[in-house]
Order: sequence, then structure tokens, then C-alpha cells
Amino acid sequence: MEQHLYKVKVGMLADIPQKGSRRVQTPMGEVALFRTANDTVHALKNECPHKKGPLSEGIVHGSKVTCPLHNWVIDMATGEAEGPDVGCTPVIPAFLEGDEIYLAFEEDYKASA
Repeated sequence: MEQHLYKVKVGMLADIPQKGSRRVQTPMGEVALFRTANDTVHALKNECPHKKGPLSEGIVHGSKVTCPLHNWVIDMATGEAEGPDVGCTPVIPAFLEGDEIYLAFEEDYKASA
């Protein structure tokens, strides 16, 4: 069966400072949106895999974010923690159309929105 994605506009690129973040509430839970220094956007579930620290309050560096609680480093593209730490945070597909930020969810998101 083919999986369909449903896109949701969540803001403008200018809403997030470079190397910054913001939080977005979705029916799937709280999502952390990140903007890198080169204006790439990423979205992760707003929970570190270690102790559920708020990743949106972490430090963005390159394509990674450091959790503010215990300094776990999470790759924003994959959600994977860097070694020696082990764990993964769910990644939500994020993309730009012009200066608008969108998240992509599976089709069942539309039914719960």
C-alpha cells in the first residue's frame, strides 16, 4: 500500500533565528523546529531520548542539537544520539517552500487534526 503524506504549514523561516528553534503543537505531540546557520530546517519530537529533555531549548551547532539537560548530542537529520550515547528521537519531515516551513505527516494525521 502506498503511503501518502499530508503537509502542514507551521510558520515562516524568519520566525526562527539562525541556529535557533521554536516549538509547535501538533496532534502527534510537541515538535521542535530548528533552523541551521545555512537556513536548513529540521523537525524532531521535542524530547531527548535520554531523559525526555526539551530539545527545543538546546544548542544548535551544524546539523546537531545538544540537549540542555545532560548534553546529549542529537543529529537533527536522523534523530540518532552521537556515541557513546545510544538512542533516537523521532524525526518529522520538514521542508521549505519559498520562506514557508512545512511539516509532513502520514495521511492519518489529517483525520486527527
